[in-house]
Amino acid sequence: MTEVAFHFNAPDKLAYVCRLARKATRHDMRVVITARRQDLQRLDRMLWALGPTDFVAHCLDDADEDMRQAAPVLLASDPLACGPRDLLVNLGDAVPRGFEQFARLVEVVSQSDQADRGRARERWRHYAAAGYQIVRHDLVLKEGA
Repeated sequence: MTEVAFHFNAPDKLAYVCRLARKATRHDMRVVITARRQDLQRLDRMLWALGPTDFVAHCLDDADEDMRQAAPVLLASDPLACGPRDLLVNLGDAVPRGFEQFARLVEVVSQSDQADRGRARERWRHYAAAGYQIVRHDLVLKEGA
C-alpha cells in the first residue's frame, strides 16, 4: 500500500519541492512531481536555476520517451501516464490519478494559502477513508527543531 505523507506549512511550495526532489534523487529515488501545467513550467525553470552542486536532472512529460526514461525526476500533469516510480509529489488540488502505483506519495501544503489548506483537508479525508495511514510533517516545527 502506498505510504501517504502530508508536508504542511511550506512557505514556498515550489522551492520546497526543489529541495525535496534534490534529496530524493540523492537517495537514488525516481520521482514524479504533478501539478498544473503552469506550476510545472515554473518548477522546471527553478530546477534549472539551482546551483551546480544542487542540480536535479529532470524533464517535463512532453519530452521524448528516452529522456523521460532517463530522467530521475519527471514533471507531469498526469502521473498515471508515467509508469511506476518511487515517489509521487502532488502540488495539485485533487487526489492524483494512479497514485496507488507509487511506493510513496507526498502532498505539499502551503503555509498561508487557506484555499490550498482546505483542498488538502479534502485529500486527507479521501486517503483516510480509503484506509491509508497518513504521516504528518509540520515544516514549521521541523525548522524550529
